[in-house]
Amino acid sequence: MKKLTLKINGMHCTSCAMSIDGELEDTDGIKQSNTNYAKQKTEVTFDPEKITVDQIISIIKKLNDRYNAEVSKD
Repeated sequence: MKKLTLKINGMHCTSCAMSIDGELEDTDGIKQSNTNYAKQKTEVTFDPEKITVDQIISIIKKLNDRYNAEVSKD
């Protein structure tokens, strides 16, 4: 398993964070998602043999066209 932190712009409430977590955690290859609306970030634990970083970002962007996800440099 690998951990990934993504910066997500475009969330406007805690329901956004909950939607992202729900969608990611229902995806094969993702073990856990912890999205923090206040920090505009999500931490994802995933199996890189089943899903790629680009696929994870794509899932978030498809959820809402306002969301812009990118790998956090922090």
